[in-house]
Amino acid sequence: MKKQQPQISEDRIVEASWELLKEGEIEKFSMRKLADRLGIQAPSLYWHFKSKQDLYQRLAGRIAKKITEEFRAEGDWRQQLAELAAAMRNVLERYPCATQLMMMTLPHEPDNIRLTNRMLLCLEPTPLAPEQRFQAILTLTNYVFHFVLDNEQHQRAVSALVQEKETVPYGEMSELLDGMSEEDAGLFRKLFKNGLFELMGTDKAFDFGVKLILLGIEQVIEEQEAQSEV
Repeated sequence: MKKQQPQISEDRIVEASWELLKEGEIEKFSMRKLADRLGIQAPSLYWHFKSKQDLYQRLAGRIAKKITEEFRAEGDWRQQLAELAAAMRNVLERYPCATQLMMMTLPHEPDNIRLTNRMLLCLEPTPLAPEQRFQAILTLTNYVFHFVLDNEQHQRAVSALVQEKETVPYGEMSELLDGMSEEDAGLFRKLFKNGLFELMGTDKAFDFGVKLILLGIEQVIEEQEAQSEV
């Protein structure tokens, strides 16, 4: 007898995946847990997705689509890339484990390809070679990924220490730095005492990093234009 396809949609599977990812780390995600959440047997999931990696590809595609939808291409290439970085960060921070999903998958989904193509279009008016444009958007993308991921990991680490010791971990850091020499920790201690590490994960810190990348791209463009005039 021919097996009947289970009555569950891909959209419901994706929705349940987001719910499960929101409750824990991506390393703890499994198709068995997903099936339990949906009230079905795990093999039923494979009617829609060949593997967990295949499901991850689809989730990453949804994220890429959302970034493309929220990105408003206005102004010159600098403004467009800055807006793109902001839209990417905003979406990644809203979806659970979004950064990991984007980093763990290949851009094989149509929506991932559309996002990459849209990013390349931002630099189309510049004299950069195609491979340089790709490297530029890759650098910007990696910066956004790691900014969001670092902030998430930092917040998780702080929360774990607070729960474990029932105290804010910065007090221990201050005591540690006070016990170190000027040569070993002088500059770091000054930054810490001035509260500069509290800027981690803030809009100000993010915008400064984006500015550094854009200035680097601009410098390369200026150098190439100068060489072409020689």
